[in-house]
Amino acid sequence: MTRVVGIDPGTVSIDVCGLVDGRLYLDRSWPTAEAVADAGGLLNLLMADGIPDLVAGPSGYGLPLVRATQASDEQLRLAFLAPSGETGGIGGLRSLAQQLAASPLPMVYTPGVIHLDTVPEHRKLNRVDLGTADKLCAAALGIHMQCQRLQCSPEKVSFILLELGGGFAAGLAVEQGQVVDGVGGTSGPMGWRAAGALDGEVAFLAGSISKAMLFQGGVLTFLERQPDQRAVALVGYIEGVVKLVRQLRCSAPSANEVLVSGRIAEEPGILARLASELGDVGTLRPLVGFARAAKQGAQGAALLADGLSGGRHAGLVDRLRVREAKGTVLDHLLFISPAAARRRLGIPAQ
Repeated sequence: MTRVVGIDPGTVSIDVCGLVDGRLYLDRSWPTAEAVADAGGLLNLLMADGIPDLVAGPSGYGLPLVRATQASDEQLRLAFLAPSGETGGIGGLRSLAQQLAASPLPMVYTPGVIHLDTVPEHRKLNRVDLGTADKLCAAALGIHMQCQRLQCSPEKVSFILLELGGGFAAGLAVEQGQVVDGVGGTSGPMGWRAAGALDGEVAFLAGSISKAMLFQGGVLTFLERQPDQRAVALVGYIEGVVKLVRQLRCSAPSANEVLVSGRIAEEPGILARLASELGDVGTLRPLVGFARAAKQGAQGAALLADGLSGGRHAGLVDRLRVREAKGTVLDHLLFISPAAARRRLGIPAQ
């Protein structure tokens, strides 16, 4: 019997999904602030039925597959892209990850998109956020669900994944069952809470950009300032997401479907408007998954944990080449040097 758990840490909620021999047994979601404040309660839940065989834990921007107990402080800074003492971003997430790592749980950190060798090198230049680890997990769920629906192997599956989270909007290109490109939330279109990719001149005018600033400047910021302009905000949001799909389609020419996951996909009218705008690209489908409470990222993380443990989803893990992930999120920087980025994170230069 293989029992595994996947965890998805989001801006709004932290979700947990557990599988026994590939079948759902744990399906929970908490507000992020509550889960971070009560790490003990989360641990009790995860170990209520005994210690799982493997847990795919909260991994931030990702790491080449590594056991949590073996991860160094340097690796954690690279995964969560924050120096010691940084309070911005998802508050307490790194601390939560460390508490889970210090527990008896056999936890691993999983890769982000930039670590995959299925993404060509030229698409990584000057990029860090091609898609965080949870976005890769959502893509794994998408491949799994498409294989079930179409009764085919992962090699026959191509699609564009839209992740419309409570904070960020992101997208991944899946070609023949492999992630070949991505645009992460901090480098993509305007999100529900976050600004997405910044105009370089806006960054200059800001003077400096803190971690907390990455989580503001989106639809909700606009509506706080102009509450009567919801229609304008939605047009901007939808148009940005549509452009993202068309951009990623260049990297996945076989993709004839768009899968949509994330909290904002449930907002009234969003899916209908996207389907209308993207009708020429292909069919738009909500990525529902197999759980009722846990978000798509947690479900995908559980699938990866199952496959890594030799379970029924081993073929999915092999096709995604999760075990072959390598490098760091800083390896491809040109605008600043990797050494300068490491100093910003408080990491000694190599």
